[in-house]
Amino acid sequence: MNYTVLSAIACAFGFGLAASGAHASTSDLDAAKALVAEHSVLPDFVPPGAPFDAHACMAGKKILTMPVSSANPFTKNIAIAMTQVAKQIGFEVKEWENQARPTQWVQGMEYAINNKFDAVDLLGGVNPAVLGPQIAEAKKAGIKVFTSHLYDTIQTPDPSVSLSMRVPYHEVGALLASWVTMKTGGHVNAVIVGSDEIIPTAPFVKGITDTLAKICGPDCKFKYINAPVPEWSTKIQSGVQSALIADPTINYVIPIYDSMSQFVVPALTITGRKGKVKIATFNGTPFVIDMIQKGDVEMDVGESLGWIARSILDGYMRDMCGLKTYTTLYVPFYIFDKSNANNAGTPADYDRGYGDKHVSGYNKLWELK
Repeated sequence: MNYTVLSAIACAFGFGLAASGAHASTSDLDAAKALVAEHSVLPDFVPPGAPFDAHACMAGKKILTMPVSSANPFTKNIAIAMTQVAKQIGFEVKEWENQARPTQWVQGMEYAINNKFDAVDLLGGVNPAVLGPQIAEAKKAGIKVFTSHLYDTIQTPDPSVSLSMRVPYHEVGALLASWVTMKTGGHVNAVIVGSDEIIPTAPFVKGITDTLAKICGPDCKFKYINAPVPEWSTKIQSGVQSALIADPTINYVIPIYDSMSQFVVPALTITGRKGKVKIATFNGTPFVIDMIQKGDVEMDVGESLGWIARSILDGYMRDMCGLKTYTTLYVPFYIFDKSNANNAGTPADYDRGYGDKHVSGYNKLWELK
């Protein structure tokens, strides 16, 4: 997440009910089912690069990872996983704890410079555009600045950073649209909830709406609600509640970042729509998978946070060790619903339910004994 305002969504969708564009004349349920089926099997591990001795090349190095907010369980757990995996490899990753305030991000950059870190990871939404002077100072000090899980793969990263590990958010949007199309038989009436100031929100939402236009029938429609991150706890519930009252035919809410779901469920409960209006979302945050187990959320497109941590570190280590690296975060998307949510543990864990091929796969890739 970040705090650079994006106006693309507001311009495209306005503030009220929006048609999903030039619809297909009929719904393409086969296409929807095929995409859902593709992401309903446990992911396999395919090495993203050549093996290397990670312990030897990272000896004595240290990375400061700065999540967009330490209060956000998604980015917090990625940071925790990064510190644990780095320890296994034999170098240091330290989390800069913060509450999503840009002044705290500035302090984190200053801490990295003063304590001679080798690299800084801007994790999950810290916008490099608000840290221009600090990034320049870090580069002068020989510190590399990276971003992870921020930009969509179709977006151009800020040129001030050394490397950006991007995510195909638009593909997740297509998957969510396929799910709701399949589940409604091509009769989607959805409330999409996003945060316009988060950098990948625009392509993410476009992935949903473009796919609805392509595969969903002429009856499909949606309403878009923008909820700025600091207002999630107030604006999401009230916005969804108002939408449900205004339109009793709404059948899905799509909070594009799954931590939003905790504010959607109360709106469904208050309006008497819980169990009738379903929630489909993205990230695989453990407490949201717990909500699937309880029946409060229907599906969550999950990303193993342990897999994300390993992919981030793999890309960064290759760059820091002078090896060929890559710019797309290597993390498969896997659908959790009532059929498999218990596989993530009770309560759910950030790295359970995806199998363990990534653990042994990365250990082998890094030549760990």
